[in-house]
Amino acid sequence: MILDANLSPKRKAPRWILPAAAIASLIALSAATGWAAASLASTTKAADTDTVKKALELRLPKTPITQIDCKGIGGLCEVASKSTLFYVDRAARYLVIGRVYDMETRQDLTAARLLELNPDLLTAGAPRSAEPQDRGQQAPRAAATKVSLAGLPANGAITWGPPNGLKAVVFSDFNCGYCKKLEEELKAIGARVEERPISIFGPESRREAERVLCAPRPDLALRLAYAGTALANPKPCDTSGLDANEAFAKANRFMGTPVIVRPSDGAVLEGYRPAHVLRAFLSGKTAPTPTPTKKG
Repeated sequence: MILDANLSPKRKAPRWILPAAAIASLIALSAATGWAAASLASTTKAADTDTVKKALELRLPKTPITQIDCKGIGGLCEVASKSTLFYVDRAARYLVIGRVYDMETRQDLTAARLLELNPDLLTAGAPRSAEPQDRGQQAPRAAATKVSLAGLPANGAITWGPPNGLKAVVFSDFNCGYCKKLEEELKAIGARVEERPISIFGPESRREAERVLCAPRPDLALRLAYAGTALANPKPCDTSGLDANEAFAKANRFMGTPVIVRPSDGAVLEGYRPAHVLRAFLSGKTAPTPTPTKKG
């Protein structure tokens, strides 16, 4: 229990101080979870971006700081460094690298900001507004409904699932929530999956794809990546297959992930689908449906 530092060691703490001390203890313990203590301790203070910037320049002298926003993220400050993001508390003592989700709106705030910072890095496309931002701008062409997989190299894929299962080629991003959900559905129907990572969420997605592809057991690393486990950096390997995946996705105008392709005829199904729909599609019993889909 943390007591008031101004109290004499021989004096017993007044009863009205103890609840506050207990709260302070809980806040101190929650610091082990990352940023919780920093958030609780700092929400009562006005954000001072100049102070945060000076502290970061002192503690991260080699990191260029292009923008700081201390509003609307529960006591955290969002820091943009060129094309990447990280977060700090308002004293710039604790640094958080990862993704921030708004659990009420169910929105990935980090992904949305990365898309704003990296519009030219969306080599495979990304979720975009249904209408062009500029009224004079033409709407992007629709994605291909049938493709040829013949030119894709084997070294750009992670293969998993039973060899005798229904065959599927999946274009995914390991930072895409619906890609994770799709993996669970494909596993449920026992599909044989050729997963081809693309980086719709920018450089970090590409680095994660390389960590998975170059791992000693790519199929196991894939599961760990979807589970949110931090992967170690393996020895460098040939990642030209990932470049081929990116180029293929761009050429076929895939505007998000996941994208499922039926290998037997190249039919394309965009977005997350439940197990029974996947089974029917991969077995060739149904054609791709244009109904709205969920993408990362």
